[in-house]
Amino acid sequence: MFYKILLSKVSSPMENPSLHPEFIDPGHHEPNYAFPIQNLTRFELPANFRGRSAWQVQLWWLVQSTLFGLSPQFMFAWRCWLLRLFGAQIGKNVLIRPTVRITYPWKVVIDDFAWIGDDVIIYSLGTITIGKCAVISQRSYLCAASHDYQQPNFDIYTKPIYIGDQVWLATDVFVAPGVTIAQGAVVGARSSVLNDLAGMMVYVGTPARLLKPRI
Repeated sequence: MFYKILLSKVSSPMENPSLHPEFIDPGHHEPNYAFPIQNLTRFELPANFRGRSAWQVQLWWLVQSTLFGLSPQFMFAWRCWLLRLFGAQIGKNVLIRPTVRITYPWKVVIDDFAWIGDDVIIYSLGTITIGKCAVISQRSYLCAASHDYQQPNFDIYTKPIYIGDQVWLATDVFVAPGVTIAQGAVVGARSSVLNDLAGMMVYVGTPARLLKPRI
């Protein structure tokens, strides 16, 4: 009896609209494209979206997995040299951990004395700029691209991210496309930055909200 009640709740169209017959084929349980909310068969990358040829992209990902990712932690200069080799603009005395992942280094600018922590993802489909003496702590995610969910072909687009001088993103911070974080701002752990932030302030939460002045 309990099983039948549970099953009726799980499979109820009222509880889960995606199970309504309008959205599924009861014979094959496949998407009904009569109303294409998200039809990925029509998705296409814009021309020159990556900014480099396909073989250069694949070569970078291979280098990142091996010469970059397997390098000892103390080899900061080596990793900066590799990034410059692939078109990144890297300042002096920049510290980048070997577990950092950068999608397209030719779209990345990192200024002097910046620190990029373990497992940070710099999803640089668009331009990402990190200022002087900025700190991007472990597991943070800088995302410079998204999709237009209102279009069935799920168009992809990029918006630049700018992290100002002396900014600190604490652990596991998400930064959305198009965001500017002004000089000296601090963002608390596991916050999500969806809009621009003013300088010299401390922000926390999802979405990140003003907590207090930094000093």
